[in-house]
Amino acid sequence: MAASDSNLHEVLRVGAGDAPVRMGVAPTALSQRTGGVTVAFSDRTSGDYDLVVGADGIHSAVRRLALRGAPAPRPVGQVGWRFVVPCPPQVTTWSVLLGRRAAFLTLPIGSGRAYCYADVVTPDAGVAPVADEAARLRELFASFAEPAATILRALDHATPVHAGVIEEVSIPSWARGRVLLVGDAAHATSPNMAEGAAMAIEDAPVLADCLDGGTAVPEALARFEARRRPRTEWVRAQTHRRDHTRYLHPAVRAATLWLLGPSILRRNYRPLTAAI
Repeated sequence: MAASDSNLHEVLRVGAGDAPVRMGVAPTALSQRTGGVTVAFSDRTSGDYDLVVGADGIHSAVRRLALRGAPAPRPVGQVGWRFVVPCPPQVTTWSVLLGRRAAFLTLPIGSGRAYCYADVVTPDAGVAPVADEAARLRELFASFAEPAATILRALDHATPVHAGVIEEVSIPSWARGRVLLVGDAAHATSPNMAEGAAMAIEDAPVLADCLDGGTAVPEALARFEARRRPRTEWVRAQTHRRDHTRYLHPAVRAATLWLLGPSILRRNYRPLTAAI
């Protein structure tokens, strides 16, 4: 487990307080009945619940079990790599280098570390995994300037690199009965707007507020979706617009961003500064 993962898990563990947490099990079946949901797990146990929330990511097991027939995650035409490295001195803020159908992003995350995200636009479903992702990244981004060049030269086998096809989730409904999807399980997009985690985090207090109204659970979930969907659909629409710029000629893209970048940024994010 990478250090950043373990840090996040520790924050979540402490925040959970005395809430029971079970590790290493997955849902294998959901059975809804009046007033509750029975969930079967991979360790052959089961439990009865008033509400089931699927916050289990793009390839959600809860979505597959509860919303049979829902569209599968859709590749958006990009393959991405994510990793954490010692932070070079020149990386002091969020920055991104844009190449021809490729991008390399760096972000300082504290404790002398930087988060890196690199991607390429590809018409294929993906790229075959290789034993040495660092070598592949050095080849793909060989023409990129600093800080990408320094980071990739220092990247070695000891650095965990997550590689995968970038996908989005777009489904007609997030809820069925007493089962609800949130976060990437409900509304994943490509990371172009860098809003995936924010949208998932926002889901939590809005859901708590909807459930606190004293209405029946199905009605509370319908109210939750009505409040959240316009906001997450805005992020999806802006993400698609940004993704389309990846296909522009670099000279056209550079001129557009130089002239209109600040106003585009303000328009993209203005609705997201509103109350949720």
